[in-house]
Amino acid sequence: MQIDLETLRGFFRKAPFMADLGVEPLAVSQGKVTTQVVVQPKHLQHTGVVHAGVLASLADHTMGAAAQTMAPDGHWVVTAEFKVNLLRGAKGQTLLCDAWVLKPGRNIMFTEAEVYMVVDGERHLAVKASGTMAVVKA
Repeated sequence: MQIDLETLRGFFRKAPFMADLGVEPLAVSQGKVTTQVVVQPKHLQHTGVVHAGVLASLADHTMGAAAQTMAPDGHWVVTAEFKVNLLRGAKGQTLLCDAWVLKPGRNIMFTEAEVYMVVDGERHLAVKASGTMAVVKA
């Protein structure tokens, strides 16, 4: 499926939870997507770091979007399984997520993502994720 940046932004806006989190696609190419979240107080847990649920949701949806770029027309990608490794507490002004398809397929695709916290313009890896995406008829 050919997806340009404006189409991808539309997909994210149509996902109410992603819109509420403030997830914004920045770049798309076949099998790759980059998204960001500008960190707000609503994203933080009681210790002052970004909640793991925000990080996991960002990685999951971005991996799904990367897989969607490789899905045939008339099909959607849904998450079958994903794993998130929280490497450090995320603090900073922005979260950036890079996701890519490692192994495309007709029925499932294997994806990975990295979420970085951006502090004073410097990226620090906070999350490494992997996901199995199922390709289903629309």
